[in-house]
Amino acid sequence: MTEYKIALMQGDGIGPELTAATLKVLDAAQKKYGVKLTMVPAEAGDAVLKASGQALPADTLETIKSSHACLKGPVGETAADVIVKLRLIFDLYSNIRPLKAYPHAPVASPNIDMIFVRENTEDVYKGQEFTIGNDTTVCLRVITRQNCERIAKKAFETARLRNGKKKVTAIHKANVMRVTDGLFKKVCAEVAKQYPDIAYNDMYVDSASMHLIRKPEDFDVLCTCNMFGDILSDEAAQLIGGLGMAPGANIGDNFALFEPIHGCAPDIAGKHIANPISMILSAKMLLDWLGERYGDQNCIKAAVAIEAATIKTLASGTVVPDLGGEASTESMAEAIASAI
Repeated sequence: MTEYKIALMQGDGIGPELTAATLKVLDAAQKKYGVKLTMVPAEAGDAVLKASGQALPADTLETIKSSHACLKGPVGETAADVIVKLRLIFDLYSNIRPLKAYPHAPVASPNIDMIFVRENTEDVYKGQEFTIGNDTTVCLRVITRQNCERIAKKAFETARLRNGKKKVTAIHKANVMRVTDGLFKKVCAEVAKQYPDIAYNDMYVDSASMHLIRKPEDFDVLCTCNMFGDILSDEAAQLIGGLGMAPGANIGDNFALFEPIHGCAPDIAGKHIANPISMILSAKMLLDWLGERYGDQNCIKAAVAIEAATIKTLASGTVVPDLGGEASTESMAEAIASAI
């Protein structure tokens, strides 16, 4: 049995509750499928900043560097100092956000099954902002050919592996941002020629935001620059029951970090009503990645079992209040673990 060292970041707000719930599910999956995950605390975020003066302490960074992967809960106001920084340090250039209609969730269409493949290391999120004089601010939008190429290839490879429509839609605003988005659009079209088995189209970001509401089942894989992907994937999450249903992964060539795509929701922290599915399915993605990277079929089986148990639990109605039920965060996780 291979042992995997996983850096575990609980985060802020509802983060510790989601983490505890997710560990219950992971424990059940490990026991059944012979997987060994050793969780190593790696604390960061608002509370850590308040206690130590650093949102991402050096010892936390070293723990993450010595791990096979990282599982992270949501952090609060220090997100730019934690997750954005980690994406750059580890070159986690692809942000993967699968969005699927599940039972007992308020969905816009039962046929929604899309995945965002978002460039994760540049665009305006590089934080290159400055002030000119007293009343003018500037933000630089950095788009490079290298990162356009590798995120486009990731999108097409993702489409090739899926059971969906085998279709990639590149999202841009090249009619206005002719240089930056012009490059993104051009490179995506060039990469598309290398994948004749995958259908390809492109769409303006404003049109895409409308089409997501009007006919979300049309989409399969959406390839985006950093900021557009962040905004559109949050919009699309509402179509499947909200951000609590939306897992995420930050993947590079040599490392990966998994997290729910939402914030830390301090207004409901401690109430034990937060939807744990986003982090549980992020853990499922962690197992998928370990299985693929290390050729470990037990990890892949455990990942499949977690999703199947989540679907079974949703269908049973054992759900938290935002999905119309009365279960707590912990009791819903326990139901999923029991289903495994």
